[in-house]
Formats: sequence, C-alpha cells, structure tokens
Amino acid sequence: MPALFDAKTFNPEVFGKYVESIPNTNLNELYKSRALRRDGRLKRLFNPQTGSYMGTLPFFGRLSGAPVNYDGETDIPANTPDTFTQKFVVIGRAKGFLEKDFSEDITGGVKFMDRVALGVAEYWAEVYQAGLLSVLKGIFSMTGKENEEFVTNHTLDISEDSTFGATTLNTALQKASGDRKSGFSIAIMHSKVATDLENLQLLEYLKYTDTNGVQRNLTLATLNGRIVLVDDGMPVDVSAPETPKYTTYVLGDGAITFEDVGAKVPVEMARDPAKNGGETTLYTRRRYVIAPDGISFVGTPAKKSPTDEELEAGASWSLIDNGQQEVQKAVYPHKLIPIARIITQ
Repeated sequence: MPALFDAKTFNPEVFGKYVESIPNTNLNELYKSRALRRDGRLKRLFNPQTGSYMGTLPFFGRLSGAPVNYDGETDIPANTPDTFTQKFVVIGRAKGFLEKDFSEDITGGVKFMDRVALGVAEYWAEVYQAGLLSVLKGIFSMTGKENEEFVTNHTLDISEDSTFGATTLNTALQKASGDRKSGFSIAIMHSKVATDLENLQLLEYLKYTDTNGVQRNLTLATLNGRIVLVDDGMPVDVSAPETPKYTTYVLGDGAITFEDVGAKVPVEMARDPAKNGGETTLYTRRRYVIAPDGISFVGTPAKKSPTDEELEAGASWSLIDNGQQEVQKAVYPHKLIPIARIITQ
C-alpha cells in the first residue's frame, strides 16, 4: 500500500526495486561473485511471519559401505545412508538515513530519491561483504578435531618467507581438496597481490575479438584457470607493518549460500516537520542468511541476531554431521568444501 510522504506517494516495494537497480560504485567483488548462490528454502524457512531466526535443513550424505561377494551364498547387508543436517542463523541489520529539507534548499534542489537510493545500494553491498568476511574469518577459526582438519588443510600460509608465486594457487588447492581441486573457480585477492602477479606476467587476461576482427584484452584475468577478482576489501594483517600479510580467498561456484529472507517492513520513511526545520528519515532493515557449504552455525547468539563478533568466533561454526555421537558420528568430508585461503607476504 503506497504511503503519503512529503506530498508525494512513496511505494516501499517500488523504492526497494529502484535501490537494487542503482549501479554500485564500490567493488565488493566477493558479494557480487558467482561464489554466492541463492536457496529459496531458507526464504520459506525464515519467513518474517514465522518469527524464527535459527533453523535446520537436511543435507543428504553419500552412499557408502563395501560390497559383498555375490556368489549365491553370501547375504547382502544393507545400510541406511547418512543424513546430515545444516544449521542456519538469520543475520539482522538495520540502518536509518536522514535528510534535512534545508540541504535540498541550499544545493539547488538535489534530488532526494536519487541520492538516497544510490547511497542505500552501496551501503548494504558493503554490509553484506563485511558479513561474508566475518563468516569466513569464523570458519577459519573453528576448533575440534574434524574442524581443525578443515582449517589446516584449507589454509596455505607462506607469509613468513614468500609472496604469491606461480605455483602458490595450485599448491593450495591440492592441499585443500586433492583430486577435487577442480571445484574451485575464483580467487579474490588484494590489488597488491594481483599487481605482483601481473608484474611477473602470471595473470592471463581474457580476450575478445571486436567487429573488425581485432583481438583485444579484457580487464578480467585468470590464474591457473581460475578467474581472478581484485578487491582491496580482502584482509590485510599489518601487525608487522614492514611485512604485511595478505589473505586471498579461493572459492567454488556456489560455495556460500546468501539468501535475503526478508523483513516485515524492509524500508519506510518518516517525516518530522519541526526538527531542524523539517527532516526525513529513511529506515532500512535486512534479514539474511550466510551459509558456507558443508558448515553449520552452532553458536548461541546473545540476542536474536548474531553480532559480527559472534560470526567471527570459531566456536560459532562446525562441519555438518549426522547428529550421532562417538562411533556413529559421521562428518561431512572437508575436501568437498570448495573454500580455501592463501596467506602471503
């Protein structure tokens, strides 16, 4: 239902679509990459009307067990395939943006909608990317036997003595997933790392042929067959300023589920005609799920949405399992998870 705002009709749904249509001038390559996939089941699970913020979905395991000799005498045993469960949490964030009437008066009528819509789109893209980085920090801080196997095998840390070289990426992916390393498709790195690789002529730029038959380079590069995305939002450890450490994340297509599960009122406006001569506030709310492939959120948030600090805690995450204990317990194989990190000088 459109609402009357400042003698104009304000339609929250239309405004939301308008915000999404504004180009984002910041990179936020991780958030925009094909490493993210959608999952409509989460939208249904966490519909704003259900009031839930934590939930579980089945994750079917692989068939296993050794076959017996088929000789007409040996009984054929049967076992039930493991069913894993993945646990999710909804991240809730909200932010208001205020605009004074007087600002428009003294700027010659700068269009409120265009300026605010552009700012909102960029703002939430940055929030989403920050959340993704918090989750990645959390899963690489996990503890416990199987979890630590993931962290150890999916991390290549050569920051004590090496920069990113010709064999670094290939070595890291084999360490993480062995013969499943082909599941990795993109590497997201800081511009310093990418520039070093470019200077070594290790990046291969994709090409296209124009209408005149002339072949030209695109700005998109590959390394060992993986698309390279450059984003200075990737972590940099400057605790030792003379030798900063750069983290490059390597991911597979759809390695992380990102689903906006919706808020009852995602966007609305409120006007105070008296304060500061008249001002308008745009309120925005977002509820979304970030779920790495094969990993559950097992934390207990203090409130009904985890903070960034809770997302970054290793205790908040664990490889998914079949819910059994001790001998009966089965954990999702870490080599099937196409998420890895490389830490270099």
